[in-house]
Amino acid sequence: MSIRVMIVDDHAVVRSGLSAFLLVQDDLELVGEANSGQQALRLCQEQAPDVVLMDLVMPEMDGATTTRAIKALCPQVQVVALTSFPEEKLVQEALQAGAISYLLKNVSADELANAIRAAHQGRATLAPEATAALIQAATKPDLPDYDLTPREQEVLKLLTEGLNNIQVAERLVVSQSTVKFHVSSILSKLGVSSRTEAVAVALQQKLVA
Repeated sequence: MSIRVMIVDDHAVVRSGLSAFLLVQDDLELVGEANSGQQALRLCQEQAPDVVLMDLVMPEMDGATTTRAIKALCPQVQVVALTSFPEEKLVQEALQAGAISYLLKNVSADELANAIRAAHQGRATLAPEATAALIQAATKPDLPDYDLTPREQEVLKLLTEGLNNIQVAERLVVSQSTVKFHVSSILSKLGVSSRTEAVAVALQQKLVA
């Protein structure tokens, strides 16, 4: 019996290429194409695919959200994330949402076909870049939690922009004494003795966006 495959991608040219690829595979059958997460959920229930090829970066409803919803509605369906992006956050989100595999769109036809077959059998396939991202995430040192309040984070962000106490007070519409209190608390929590050091720590640890 052939493996029933559904394509989810918001780019028509990608769907067309994947459709052509599936047509030449004797054991793979295209049963549906969706251009959005919402359409994917509807088609998944109607067509009952075995494997879904899921784009991750889509407007309105991204691939990770769609994957999670599909796994909730049709838990037997295996999702293969197929994307152009190997970023650590995307890899983690896709796998946490329930995707069994993570591949990049530059994968060869044979590799993709084998990954679909493996997914159907419950076996995972990860692109080397995805594996590297997961290893990097696992070995990354945990950043310290400085327990800054939302207001202290606002003040710290303004300090990194070079504002003095008077300017911070004007920006936040508070008194200068209130700003001084927040600055003092920030220095204490960061374990530094000056505003310059606080700014350095904020930038090094990416405490402000």
